[in-house]
Amino acid sequence: MIQRLTSLGLLALGLSANATDFATELPRIPPTEPADAVATFTVAPGFRLELVASEPLIESPVACEWDENGRLYVCEMRGYSEQRDDGLSRISLLEDTDGDGRYDRSTVFADGLLWPTAIFPYDGGLFVADAPDVFFLRDTDGDGKADEKTLVLTGFGTSNVQGLVNCFRWGLDNRLHLATSSCGGEIRRAADPTDSPPVSIRGRDLAIDPRTGAFTLTSGASQHGMSFDDWGRKFVSHNSNHIQQVMYEERYVARNPFLAAPSPRAMIAADGPQAEVYRTSPVEPWRVLRTRLRVSGAVRGAVEGGGRAAGYFTGATGVTIYRGDAWPAQWQGIAVVGDAGGNLVHRKRLEGAGIELVARRIDRESEFVSSRDTWSRPVQFANAPDGTLHVIDTYREVIEHPHSIPPEIKQHLDLTSGRDRGRIYRIAPEDFRLRPAPQLGAATTAELVGLLEHPNAWHRETASRLLFARQDAAAAPLLRRVVAESSVPLARLHSLCVLDGLDALDAALVRHALRDPTPGVRRHAIRLAEAFFAEPEIVGAVAALADDPDVDVRYQVAFSLGERAAMPAAVVPLARAALVKISGRDAGDRWMRVAIQSSAVDDATDVLTGLFAAAAAGGLTPEAAPLVEVLAAQVAAQDREGDVRRLVALLEPGEDIEAGVVIALARGLAVGLARSGSTLARLRDAGSLAGLDGIVADLVARAARTAADPQASTAARMAAIDGLGMGRFSAVRATLEPLLDSREPVAIQAAAVARLGGFSDPEALEVLIDAWPSLAPRLKEAALEPLATRPDRALVLFAAIEAGRIPAADISEGRLKLLEASKHPDVAAGATRLLARAGSAHRQDVLAIYAGCLSLDGDVDRGRLVFRAACASCHRVEGLGHELGPNLAAMKSRGPESILVNVLDPNREVNPLYMNYVCVTGDGRTVTGMLASETATSVTLRRAEGAEDMVLRADIEELRSLGQSMMPEGLEKQVDPQAMADLIAYLMWVP
Repeated sequence: MIQRLTSLGLLALGLSANATDFATELPRIPPTEPADAVATFTVAPGFRLELVASEPLIESPVACEWDENGRLYVCEMRGYSEQRDDGLSRISLLEDTDGDGRYDRSTVFADGLLWPTAIFPYDGGLFVADAPDVFFLRDTDGDGKADEKTLVLTGFGTSNVQGLVNCFRWGLDNRLHLATSSCGGEIRRAADPTDSPPVSIRGRDLAIDPRTGAFTLTSGASQHGMSFDDWGRKFVSHNSNHIQQVMYEERYVARNPFLAAPSPRAMIAADGPQAEVYRTSPVEPWRVLRTRLRVSGAVRGAVEGGGRAAGYFTGATGVTIYRGDAWPAQWQGIAVVGDAGGNLVHRKRLEGAGIELVARRIDRESEFVSSRDTWSRPVQFANAPDGTLHVIDTYREVIEHPHSIPPEIKQHLDLTSGRDRGRIYRIAPEDFRLRPAPQLGAATTAELVGLLEHPNAWHRETASRLLFARQDAAAAPLLRRVVAESSVPLARLHSLCVLDGLDALDAALVRHALRDPTPGVRRHAIRLAEAFFAEPEIVGAVAALADDPDVDVRYQVAFSLGERAAMPAAVVPLARAALVKISGRDAGDRWMRVAIQSSAVDDATDVLTGLFAAAAAGGLTPEAAPLVEVLAAQVAAQDREGDVRRLVALLEPGEDIEAGVVIALARGLAVGLARSGSTLARLRDAGSLAGLDGIVADLVARAARTAADPQASTAARMAAIDGLGMGRFSAVRATLEPLLDSREPVAIQAAAVARLGGFSDPEALEVLIDAWPSLAPRLKEAALEPLATRPDRALVLFAAIEAGRIPAADISEGRLKLLEASKHPDVAAGATRLLARAGSAHRQDVLAIYAGCLSLDGDVDRGRLVFRAACASCHRVEGLGHELGPNLAAMKSRGPESILVNVLDPNREVNPLYMNYVCVTGDGRTVTGMLASETATSVTLRRAEGAEDMVLRADIEELRSLGQSMMPEGLEKQVDPQAMADLIAYLMWVP
C-alpha cells in the first residue's frame, strides 16, 4: 500500500511525472533475428510455423495478396508512427525464384505512399487503399514496377492510424469489398463531377465495381479485419470485440425508412467479446509503467484494456475464415483472429444451424499460435495458393496509437523502431508438402472454369476474378454446364455468380438453381433471381421457397421478396403470402423480423391482415407478437387513413386469435395515438375507436394491477409499467406515483421514472420534480433524461432549480455543458448561469482528496451495496447490472489505483466505444447515449440501465459526439471516501 500511496502522493503534492526520469525503467528489448524467430513461437499440435519472408525483403507488412501467377504483393506501412511520414510507405512484389517455399526476390512495385493498408490484384494491376484514397496501379512494361496510377475513390478518414480503411475482399457479387473502419469519411468517385456530393460511410463498409469504380454502401464497419466464408457470410473484428457476424445487406434495410433495424454486427463469441487470451510473452516495460502512471494520476489517459494490461482481447485484428485445402478437413471454415498487443493468434469454430452462428474457442487455456517475442505483431492473415494460412507479422517494438503514450514515456521510446523489419509466416500441417506456384495468367477460359471445382478457395476466387475481368462470352456455355452437372456445390455457386458478372445468366438457369440440393446454392440463386422478377414464374419459384427446410434460405426469401420494382402487380400477393408464411414459422427470430419488415415497405397492412387470417386458422404462434407490433407501429407512422382503418377493424373481437397477437397489434397502433393530428388521434376524438379503446383500456387496467402488485416478479412489473404508456397520463398517474417510493425495488422505481418521462403531459414532469428529494442518485440521473430532452422541458428543469425544488448540485457538469450547447438561446443561457454559479472541482484535486481512501479498510458486503446503488446502471459484476461500460471485474488485476482513477476521472482518455453522443430530432427532442449502432435507416443510442433509443434517420436533425465518456464525472457526490474504499474492496474481491 505504501507504493500506491506514494504514487497518488505525487498527484496530491501537485508533482508532474516529468519530475522523474524513467529511463532506467524502460530498457529497450532487442528484436529477434529472422533466423531465430520461429523458435519463439508455440504452435498447436498438428501444425508447424514456417518463415516465408522477412526483412530486408519486406518492412512493416500489413496486408498481402497473390496475383494469378503466385507472385506476392505486400503492403508495407512503414509510416506507422507519431505522424504520417509522407512517401515512406510502399508496395513490394515478392517472388520465390528457386521454389523452396521462401521468397528470395523483392521489387518495389510502388513507393511514395502515405498509409497503405489494403491491396488487391485485378486485370493486370493492383488496387491500393492508401487513405484518403483508393488507387489503381499498373505495370505496363513488365519490369515489376507500377508506371500508371489512377485515382479511383477519395475521401476516406485519416484521423486514426489504427482505424484506417482496410481489407479488400473479392465477393460473390463480383465486387471488391472494403472495410472502412472507424475513421469513416465522405467518399466520392474520382470520375464523378467535382461538384457531386460525397457519400458518408460512417458506420458502413462499401463495395466497388472494379471496372468502373462505382461504389455502394454495405453493412459492417469494423476496425481492422473482414472476411467471407465459402458461402458469402461476412465476419469482422473490432478492437476487443474479436469476432462478429454481419447479419444483413445494407441495401435491404435501406428500403424501409420506418425500419429501426438493430446493428448488422452480431457479437457471436460464446466467451464474450473481450474473451480471455493466453499470451506467452511478457508485458512490455513501457506498458507497465504507463499503467502505473495513469492509475496514480501522474499522467492522463485510460488504463489500458479497462484496467487490465493483458489476458484478454485488447486489439483484435484480421479475422479470417480458413478456406484452404492443405489443413485437415476438420479445420475447414474455422475463424482465425490475431491480437497484435498479445503477440498471438486465436482460433474459433463456427457452429449453429440458425441465421446467427456461435463462435467457440478451440484451444483450452492456450492459443493456436503465440510468441514469446513482444515484437511479434500478427495483424492480418491470408488464405494462400498453397492451401495454407499465412500470417502477416508487422513486427515492431511498439504497436500503439501514438497519442496514447505519455510524453514522459514516449521520449524514451522509438516509435519508428521496427519499420525496417517484418515477417510473413506459413501455418501448415506437420505433413505439409510444398506445391509449385500457380500459373493462371495464361490459363484458358476452359481451364479457369474447371478450377471452380478446386478445393482451395484461392483457386476458385482467382478463377472467378479472371473470368469476370476477361468478359469472355465463350465461358458462358461452360459455366452453364457446371451449374447443371457439377457434383461440387461450390463450383455450381461460383459458376452462377460468374455468369451474373458476364450478364449471361438467364431465367431458366435461375429456376434450375432455385431447386439445387445445397441450401447455400439456393440462397444465392434467390439473390440472383431478383434481376428476373419481371417474370412471374421466377417470383413464384422464390415464393415457394418460403417452405424451404433451411432457415438461411427462408431468410433470403424474406429479404428478396421486398424487391418489388420490376415485379408484376399480379404476383405481389404471392410474394406477400410468402412473407406471411415465413412470419408464421420464423417470426420468433429477431433477424427474420428485420427481413420481413424490410420487405413490407408499402404493404405492412396487407401482411398484418394475412397474419391475422393465419392466426384465426391457428397458424400463428405468440412468437409473432413482436413482428405484429412493429408492423402496426409502421402503419401508424405512415399514417395512411385507409390502412389505419383496416388495422383498427382487425381489433374486432375474434375468439380464435391468440390474445398476445391482438395485444401486440393494439400496442403498435397506440404509438399513433400519441401524435396530435394523426389519423388514429382523429378517429379516437370522433369516437371511432371503440374496439381499440376497449382493448387498450383493458390492457392498461391489467398492466396497472400487475405494476402495483408487490407479489408479481420484478420483470413482470417492469413490463407492466412500460405497458402503462398506452394509456392517458390522467388514467395511470395514480398507479405510477406510488412506484417512486423508496421502499420499492430500485428497478421498479427506475421503470416508473422512465415511463413518466415518456408522457408529454406537463403534469408528468411535475410528478418527477415532486419526487426528486426521495430519489436515489442513479434515479435522479435517469430522471434528468426526460427533463432535458426538449427545450421546453429544460426550462421547466431550470425553473425547478431556481425554486429550490431540485438542487443545482444534482446536475452534472457534463449535463450542463450539453444544455449549454443547445440552439435554444434561453436553454443555453440558463445552463451557462448554472455552470458559472457551480464551478467545478478539478479531477486531479478530487483524486488527491480521495487518495487516502486506499489506506482505509474496505468491506466487501458494503461495497456490493455501493456497486448496486452507484455503478450497476452501467456496469455488470456477479451477474448484476447492465453491460454498458467495461467490465469492472477485469480491473482487479491492475490494483485499487486503477479503479479509483477510472471511477473519479472517466474523461482522462475516452475509448471511442464509450463516447457520449447527442442526437437532436426534427421535433426538438434531444437524445443522448453511446452510439450503439448505425444502419441505413436508423441510429441506436444506449444509456444507463441498458435503455436504448432508436431514432430513424429521417427524424434526425443533428448527430454529434460530445467528446466525453458515457460515465459522468462527479461520483464523489454519491460515494464518500469510506464508501469508495468499500467499492474497491468489493471489485478486488470479485472472482
